[in-house]
Amino acid sequence: MANEVFLKLEGIKKSFGGVHALRGVDLEIRKGEIHCLAGENGCGKSTLIKAISGVHDVDEGKIWIEGEQVEHLHPIDAINRGVQVIYQDFAIFPNLTVAENIALNGEVKDRTKLVSWKRIHQVAEAAMEQVGARMDPDMLLEQLPVAGKQMVAICRAIINDAKLLILDEPTTALTEPEVERLFQVIRSLKDKGIAIMIVNHKLDEIYKIADRLTILRNGSFVSTGLISEYDTQRFTRDLTGHEFESKKYVPENAGEEIFRVEHLTLPGKFEDVSFAINKGDVLGITGLLGSGRGELGEALFGVTPAQSGKIFLNGEEIRIKSIDDALNNRIGYVPEDRLTQGLFMDRSIEDNTVVSSIRNYFHGLKLNESEMEEATNRWIGELSIAAPSPKPPVRTLSGGNAQKVVIAKWLNTEPRLFILNGPTVGVDIGAKAEIHAILRGLAAQGIGIIIISDDLPELFTNCNKIVVMRQGKVGVITDNSVDNIEL
Repeated sequence: MANEVFLKLEGIKKSFGGVHALRGVDLEIRKGEIHCLAGENGCGKSTLIKAISGVHDVDEGKIWIEGEQVEHLHPIDAINRGVQVIYQDFAIFPNLTVAENIALNGEVKDRTKLVSWKRIHQVAEAAMEQVGARMDPDMLLEQLPVAGKQMVAICRAIINDAKLLILDEPTTALTEPEVERLFQVIRSLKDKGIAIMIVNHKLDEIYKIADRLTILRNGSFVSTGLISEYDTQRFTRDLTGHEFESKKYVPENAGEEIFRVEHLTLPGKFEDVSFAINKGDVLGITGLLGSGRGELGEALFGVTPAQSGKIFLNGEEIRIKSIDDALNNRIGYVPEDRLTQGLFMDRSIEDNTVVSSIRNYFHGLKLNESEMEEATNRWIGELSIAAPSPKPPVRTLSGGNAQKVVIAKWLNTEPRLFILNGPTVGVDIGAKAEIHAILRGLAAQGIGIIIISDDLPELFTNCNKIVVMRQGKVGVITDNSVDNIEL
């Protein structure tokens, strides 16, 4: 079964206007295997998925499904042939129940005129049993966490006779335990002979789950093979076209103290937290969910202020009781969820870049738009943001470039302390390396840098000091000379 090909693509090309999204891509997915499709943002992964699912009609190339060549594939044709895609938004109905979401497609497909709630529950329960999901079938989808919504989408796919299940970046918003649970479900579907394609660019996750790997770059096929044929160096080179050095960060010159907290406490969240940052330091804060790491970052920015303890910035004690206090002390904060908390997605790059420093551009009652544009152009250049001008909306940018806009927004305030919660979540490996280089450069300039993350390799490589939190307390403060940390 594992050697039997379900889907074969040959020389797939697709253009939009003058933009070549796919430049002759080959792909082969076998029954009963887990195949990872990797590539940086903008490499053509989404376009390829839509070609496979019939959303886009390809310009050139051939598609075979179960040995039969398919011409002009339409979405309903793909579904009828067993192709099911779970996009990042899951395409679910938040105002319907778990059971209704799972059974709805079948009801529509069978053109059922009368609703049998008993049948809907039976269908949902049968699907949940197949993947080992435990959910209340009468619960509204909007009440479920992300992992629960994703499980509903998987249940709906398999109950509709999925033979190829495609998951687009399925782990982006999941915790580590949720990722492992998802992988267990995926392995069980593989054992049933279902072909699985996962779109992902996280090598550690790919190694855990994939049998084979295909890499795209700039719309072109780069390589394919067994996951055992790829080490970190080859994966990075094929993905980006560049070699990246992987060496731990050591400040060239440790300077005077920039930032210090003493016995900082927020009851129920964290207590008695103390640490210091010197010039050149990049400080990492890590811990499991519930350890207080995220709450500490929000307290330092005044979102939920600490109730006791002391904070010192450049040798002077300061009070952070609100976000305005943080801004007045030139503290910047990049939240974990940049899409809803860090950016105005439908506003321009320029608007997002100057929003936190807008008062600097008022001359009387009038905004100096030329100065705003000049500042934005400067950051587009310095941070290598891939954008033709400051005017396009942030929504048009890749994840890595959007994250750079968040960084630009705070750098434009000339921060003395810069706190970043999950700075490279959902960012491809090339943009990740660029963001890390930016943060190291800022530390060398004397800006205090704090990275909050559960990505230990990221912290070991980029932070010379690491604070480990456990149940709201500082468990240990270490440097990056160690090879492992117990969370």
